[in-house]
Amino acid sequence: MAAQPPTEELNKLSVSEPAAGAGKPGPDTATATNGNLNQDNDDSDDDAEDAAGAAGATGAAKKKKKRKPKKKKKNPTAQSDPPRVLISQLFPNNTYPKGEEVEYVNENRYRTTSEEKRHLDNINSEFLTDYRHAAEAHRQVRHWAQKNIKPGQKLIDIAEGVESSVRALVGHEGLEEGDCLKAGMGFPLGLSINHCAAHYNPNAGNKIVLQEDDVMKVDIGVHVNGRIVDSAFTMAFNPRYDPLLAAVKAATDAGIREAGIDARVGEIGGVIQEVMESYEMELNGVTYPIKSIRNLNGHNILPYSIHGTKSVPIVKSNDQTKMEEGDVFAIETFGSTGLGVVRDDGEISHYALRGDAPKAELRLSSAKSLLNVIKKNFGTLPWARRYLDRLGQEKYLLGLNNLVSNGIVEAYPPLVDKKGSYTAQYEHTILIRPTVKEVISRGDDY
Repeated sequence: MAAQPPTEELNKLSVSEPAAGAGKPGPDTATATNGNLNQDNDDSDDDAEDAAGAAGATGAAKKKKKRKPKKKKKNPTAQSDPPRVLISQLFPNNTYPKGEEVEYVNENRYRTTSEEKRHLDNINSEFLTDYRHAAEAHRQVRHWAQKNIKPGQKLIDIAEGVESSVRALVGHEGLEEGDCLKAGMGFPLGLSINHCAAHYNPNAGNKIVLQEDDVMKVDIGVHVNGRIVDSAFTMAFNPRYDPLLAAVKAATDAGIREAGIDARVGEIGGVIQEVMESYEMELNGVTYPIKSIRNLNGHNILPYSIHGTKSVPIVKSNDQTKMEEGDVFAIETFGSTGLGVVRDDGEISHYALRGDAPKAELRLSSAKSLLNVIKKNFGTLPWARRYLDRLGQEKYLLGLNNLVSNGIVEAYPPLVDKKGSYTAQYEHTILIRPTVKEVISRGDDY
């Protein structure tokens, strides 16, 4: 989820295994029948041989008779389509896959083998388990999304498909009080198209249909016990946008390489910008430089808080803030063929309860009631208006606007560059562990 730009800048988504014993020969039940072979004539031996031969032939015929194959049992550890099998069932005993582990270098190289640092990693086992659980859910949902999202689909159908899959895989549908706080969506799904870079989620009744020539950012947040995995990718169906996607993906990977203990965020931003802006793209005979969107950035992640206290710019900056052991960061970059600056515009879908919300005397009963629902169901996790719809809330807009105007709830409008431009996004969550840097959301797709 993109960090909100500063106010001053704004003003300028079954493998089956054989049943037990399948393919193994069963006991031989086709045995010869013993008849009365003792005859009084001279041909008794011949008759006996004939009878034995006939019995053998009968047995052979019985052996050749095909046995009905046993029905193959479904493998309980195979994911369904769409994804609905619990991640905890696919990986029992909390043995979830690790992300990409990158060893520290130079003065931090000692951390890889340090017993003290390994001990710190071990006492964080619950933290790592939750993060790897959420990351695997993210990978499986986005693989399904990448395979199934096609032009011609309504954005609201795409959103509900991705969101339902996330909730199913972590085992919390979010319909009971407090359910969303245990596991589920870490923030509203982003489905931002073309010049809209971030913070777009279709509200109820939205009729927008994905087009063949669209460039769509898919920003998915999954959390388990408040540990949020924030990772995004871009989908385009026309190869003419390939340079834009390649630029942003390369810039994100460069930022991840530079990240680590004692790395300064301003210097990381400089590397990201250099890589991003080495690309260009041709559209309709015009060549466009690809620019880093300078008023968007990456950010650190805190428990139940997608935007922490540190930012990672995607342009060169004098910010000397250091990354530290134990930090969790979302390294996300945005590229644009437009101005490289975004502003607020459009219908709002993203909201979050402010952690530093002032105490205000709410006069509207609808605002008081809604605030209670928000606290019990989302806490400080961001949410979308459709998530309130799922909880059965009706006619809440007046109360919601009252909470926003009183500074209790923060609204996050869509962020757009100039109309006619195209934007792309790639993002990963990294854990700055004591022993290694773990790109927790890394997959075989990006």
